[in-house]
Amino acid sequence: MNYEKSVIELIKMRVSTRTYDPREIQVETLHQFEKYLEVINQKTTIKARFVLAKGIGNGEKKLGTYGFITGAQSYIIGLIDQTEKDAVTFGFLFEELVLAATDLNLQTCWMGGTFKKSDFESQLTLLKNERIAIISPIGYKKNKQRVLETAMRGLVGADKRKSWETLFFNETLDVALDKNDAGHYAVPIEMVRLGPSASNKQPWRLIKWSEGYHFYLSRTKGYGVTGFDMQLNDIGIAMCHFEISALELGLKGCWQKQATTELKNDWVYINSWVCGEEA
Repeated sequence: MNYEKSVIELIKMRVSTRTYDPREIQVETLHQFEKYLEVINQKTTIKARFVLAKGIGNGEKKLGTYGFITGAQSYIIGLIDQTEKDAVTFGFLFEELVLAATDLNLQTCWMGGTFKKSDFESQLTLLKNERIAIISPIGYKKNKQRVLETAMRGLVGADKRKSWETLFFNETLDVALDKNDAGHYAVPIEMVRLGPSASNKQPWRLIKWSEGYHFYLSRTKGYGVTGFDMQLNDIGIAMCHFEISALELGLKGCWQKQATTELKNDWVYINSWVCGEEA
């Protein structure tokens, strides 16, 4: 995906927005986003697709988002086949679209469980076995936040991120990864730390090894497994941030599964970034 702005700056710029100006997205901006959407749908290798539903907030029936979103007129909707289990790739692709919206000075908000799927499904033509996994409003931010939005950000700790020493490790869990030891990869790793996640659980864990970085999911017990696995989706976001920022910095590498053991009962090995390797 080729953005106009630096992807590192886009990751820093993006915030979850719940209060929108109801004006329509400018036509030129809308066309640009639809081009991004086409790129993502062409490159996906999983049974999923992404659509832009325009103007579905209008009319007599208000789409259900449990009161968290107001003013939004358009939504990015991520659809996935009932048999598709690759929530990691799905999260990676959806985050690319979120950053594309940010590139166009549009606001978004990841939503997995805080909306009524039936309301949105009635506005779409779903393929057989297809269902909605994730949505995001897309549009312009209203200048003045509602009290509810401010309260929501405080409730989920949206502006708080876990520290390096609790997320990133050097060879062993006994040694926290120092930014100096990460070298040029300190920036992509920081972009992982800044990523959005369901209920701000920040379930990603990285371990530096001799050839790169292992990515693990530190599962929140009993969270996000029913139906679409939100925490695997979060790891996809982390991997997206890591890869696109690394590539922007000219750091070559690719994802390769490694023969590694589970480190904790609540940690699940996901994938490894091998530095200097070509895909």
